[in-house]
Amino acid sequence: MNRSAAAATPSGQATPSALCQAGFAHLQSGRIDEAERCCQQALTLDEQHPDALHLLGVLCFHAQQPDAAVEWIGRAVQHAPKAEYLLTLATMLERQGRLEDAQQRYSQALSLKPDDAVLQNHLGNLLWQLGQNDEAVRHYQQALKLNPQYWEPAQNCGMLLLELGRHLEAIKCFDVAGKLNPSAALYQMRAVCLSAVNRFEDAETDYEKSIALDPGLAETHNNLGLLHWRFGRLEQAFACFDRALALRPDFHAVLNNKAVVLLHLQLLDEAFATLQRSLAAAPNDAQTLFYLATLQLLTGDFERGWLAREARWRLPSVGLVDRGFSQPLWRGDQPLEGKTILLHSDEGLGDAIQFARYVPMVAALGARVILEVEPPIQQCLGGIAGVAECVGRSSTPAFDLHCPLGTLPLAFGTRLDTIPLPQGYIPAPPAPRVKAWDNRLGSRNRFRVGLVWAGNPDHKNDHNRSMALSTLAPLLDCDAQFVSLQKGVRDQDRAFLAERQEIVDLTPHLTDFSETAALMSCLDLVISVDTSVAHLAGALGAPVWTMVPFNPDWRWLLNRDDSPWYQSMKLFRQSERGDWASVVDDVRRELESVASAYCRSRSLSDWPMARSTALTASARL
Repeated sequence: MNRSAAAATPSGQATPSALCQAGFAHLQSGRIDEAERCCQQALTLDEQHPDALHLLGVLCFHAQQPDAAVEWIGRAVQHAPKAEYLLTLATMLERQGRLEDAQQRYSQALSLKPDDAVLQNHLGNLLWQLGQNDEAVRHYQQALKLNPQYWEPAQNCGMLLLELGRHLEAIKCFDVAGKLNPSAALYQMRAVCLSAVNRFEDAETDYEKSIALDPGLAETHNNLGLLHWRFGRLEQAFACFDRALALRPDFHAVLNNKAVVLLHLQLLDEAFATLQRSLAAAPNDAQTLFYLATLQLLTGDFERGWLAREARWRLPSVGLVDRGFSQPLWRGDQPLEGKTILLHSDEGLGDAIQFARYVPMVAALGARVILEVEPPIQQCLGGIAGVAECVGRSSTPAFDLHCPLGTLPLAFGTRLDTIPLPQGYIPAPPAPRVKAWDNRLGSRNRFRVGLVWAGNPDHKNDHNRSMALSTLAPLLDCDAQFVSLQKGVRDQDRAFLAERQEIVDLTPHLTDFSETAALMSCLDLVISVDTSVAHLAGALGAPVWTMVPFNPDWRWLLNRDDSPWYQSMKLFRQSERGDWASVVDDVRRELESVASAYCRSRSLSDWPMARSTALTASARL
């Protein structure tokens, strides 16, 4: 702005302070020319007047002269360090990205006016940007304490707490903000928090309130669709996704969600087409590539599926951590002769057991193999052929190259017909340990069956793959001795387990998977849902019947009752979503057959041969 521009002094506005007051009023009303005239007249009367310097700085900022704005307001602060000037200066520094300088000015302003709720809120916003989250929360809370009717810090604090995953605290903040200034965005964020703490009905209500206030928010329709999907309301879920896509046709996150629902319905062609549409909108989106990999692997397209599955490393939701190794990543593209390679677990226990089958192949290339896995499976997997050392993450020795276990199928170009060691690869447990478990079980006079009915409750697909123990009640009428292999029994199952004495529960002695393997060696059959125990049984070559949901994990493929990963495994599939009862009925019929065969054979001295014959004939293992 040109300071030399001449302007007449407005009538009755003779002092610099009065002129500046009028100038700010003009500025707030959008009358920039009038504000400039007032500023120039004030500076003509007193070129060092702090209010006039402040106003000049604000006008420079509006004229997109940020450096000049900071300079003029800095001069105003030098002449009169008012909180008002410091707040304006801090705001401009913040917009320039000079966050540390802005923090200093906010703090100076707050020292002058510690009871100013607006300053507390502004400083909270800046501290959030600086990653000083606890301090930011403290300032938001102080702003609310100073002014309980001030909705902005309540909403800001709720947003920060939502980002931090502190959902219960966030809900309290959104409750306050919602009473003071309800909005579509606020109800949407509150609904996200309510879903996170399993208050799903309240979440649905808030999503509907958000849509009523603003039906044009595609994110809200998407989130409501996810909530409907969670509870199996697929028609409503599709309707919500389609409304979101009508608002934003290239909203790839919604396309991904729609594709997942189509996958769960096994409408595979439609799912593939939807993912291709999503990739067209976001060609390198990790989530889309990961879902595409899941479909490719599920349908046996391993060649493309393994490569696309590497996108999992770019997905925070999967929970993988890039270890930041300085040593090169091995993906089958470098010679290993004379090298030490670290093969490290990157997913769940079951995944580690499944992919540990590649260790002998890596060792056969001339490498010294260090296997790094979680403590519960360390002793069990440490005996696999080719393992030089089996360690935990806290004590990794020196190595030359590394490879995540989940990347080994890609490194070896695994196809459906080249899966290694499906007959079992974990060594049999030591005889004394097996004997100890046999003694705990007592005399063998009936067919012995191990049971697992639930997986890790924190697994994102747990509601799909686990069942209540009572669902297995029809099995208990079979002539067999049942042994629980279930660790972490849930509250709703504990009472049932205590009442059914026909289930032997020795799980307090199952301190790790090597003990579970020893107990399995005393059993004739393991019946399990899709958990790490099923993988352990298959890796041992022990007979295992795995019950899988209608939409199975990719590794179980489609439309087959065997597994190319484990020769000793038979699959029992849901024919309809959520229908475990029919699966249990199928298992019960087969179990009656093999248990009866055992009864007919138990007088024979060579029971292991009789067991093998019965399971092969009746269960096609």
